Amino acid sequence: LDGDIFVRKLFLYNFKNLRWAKGRRETYLCYVVKRRDSATSCSLDFGYLRNKMGCHVEVLFLRYISAWDLDPGRCYRITWFTSWSPCYDCARHVADFLRAYPNLTLRIFTARLYFCEDRKAEPEGLRRLHRAGAQIAIMTFKDFFYCWNTFVENREKTFKAWEGLHENSVHLSRKLRRILLPLYEVDDLRDAFKTLGL
Repeated sequence: LDGDIFVRKLFLYNFKNLRWAKGRRETYLCYVVKRRDSATSCSLDFGYLRNKMGCHVEVLFLRYISAWDLDPGRCYRITWFTSWSPCYDCARHVADFLRAYPNLTLRIFTARLYFCEDRKAEPEGLRRLHRAGAQIAIMTFKDFFYCWNTFVENREKTFKAWEGLHENSVHLSRKLRRILLPLYEVDDLRDAFKTLGL
């Protein structure tokens, strides 16, 4: 693992939700793992990872958590804050992992949406992840604020929003919503049919 605490400049450079983030080739993943015990939850671990030698950070995390020997009778909640959304292959691996561990829930908050040359693959990967039960959202001010206070060696400096943080977050949220919209529409239809007793 890379560690528990981020250097401030490294966090700000990699997590800035710019519309065009040139030169930011690495993906960073901050994580929190909790075990749910009836009404309460117990924090088990937190920290951050980054890509290593051709291995994407999502796969590194799956290897890390697989070694835990999770109790199938207990519920676990994993929260990720990532600098980039997963590529198609990583989304597929994570979706398969979630299907293999039904007692585990995953929430992903991402600073930016990643698209490869084939712009159809990544959206399909995100839809596959969503169908497997992952909750996917774009990071907002409160998520950056939480990361700053949880994962960053901030030396008691308060998190300050950069110019465009809110606007870019809204723009990316709309983009993500358009990607996942067909699935939301299906969910809405299912709910409507349930309500009608059909």
